[in-house]
Amino acid sequence: MTLINIGLIIVGIILIIWGADRLTEGASSLARGMRVPEIVIGLTIVAAGTSAPELFVSLVSALKGTSDLAVGNVLGSNIFNTLLIVGCSAAVAPIAVASNTVKKDIPFAIGASLLLFMLCFDDMDSPHLWGNEISRSDGIILLIGFIAFLIYTFQMAGKAGLLPSREEELGIEREKEPRDYSHLWQNLAWITIGLACLIGGSNLFVDGATYLAHRFGIRQSVVGLTIVAGGTSLPELATSVVAAYKGRAALAIGNVIGSNVYNILLILGVTAVIHPMRIIGITIVDLMMMLCSIGLMWIFAITKYYVSRREGWLLILAFLGYMGWLLYLL
Repeated sequence: MTLINIGLIIVGIILIIWGADRLTEGASSLARGMRVPEIVIGLTIVAAGTSAPELFVSLVSALKGTSDLAVGNVLGSNIFNTLLIVGCSAAVAPIAVASNTVKKDIPFAIGASLLLFMLCFDDMDSPHLWGNEISRSDGIILLIGFIAFLIYTFQMAGKAGLLPSREEELGIEREKEPRDYSHLWQNLAWITIGLACLIGGSNLFVDGATYLAHRFGIRQSVVGLTIVAGGTSLPELATSVVAAYKGRAALAIGNVIGSNVYNILLILGVTAVIHPMRIIGITIVDLMMMLCSIGLMWIFAITKYYVSRREGWLLILAFLGYMGWLLYLL
């Protein structure tokens, strides 16, 4: 049974990654055919597509009564993103960080992390994490924060001249190209197949991970913080390291910031609204590690507006130290 469940986890990861890719590609092609601006596609469809693995795994985990897997997945993914992805990318090639990213984007991600930290302690009758829950009202607060993030992002895109002008939207200055419906059914088919793979893969993944946790007496929170978080974050790791190797390491910072914000505000927000999550195995150390990881990256970035190779290795060592701590608790 152990080998079978390991196989379920592997098949689940493959289905989740492939399904997210097909969903994103189908939705992007459909949006382009409808003449939706590329920046809008990037800020919405593609960003949501890259967060789809975490969303479906967390949602399925919560619905199956394994809330620690859901919360651990988000916390672990953010730690994985900040320490390992940025660390590996910087170790390959130093990352230049834009001033706007240091002054606004990273602080927004820190604010989202602080908001989650506070919501985990908003039950005044329970001063410890044990027994607290991320309730539906907490989920609504997180989703309001996500809407604010989208508004901010679109405003920044508009100031940078990336969004179409009002005249262009109305077709006053030039006639807009006709919408292309030739691949409508093909794109809808890929979207449907992608969603089916995400749902099916998430179920297989969660069932396999839950079995292994029970089989070896491992806390679900630890499984969520390690196996589940690592599995759902592998695409971002591969993409960022390859981008760094090709001299485009700056993409890693933007990818990490956007992913971290989406994970906390959108994924936990949606999951909590659908099914409140009681916190049992997540500890103060896990939450502090999430906060410290994004804070450490911000400190490195704000000093000289880049993350050096040495700082990248420090981030990697911090990640290995945290993994060692989790293994020590087993």
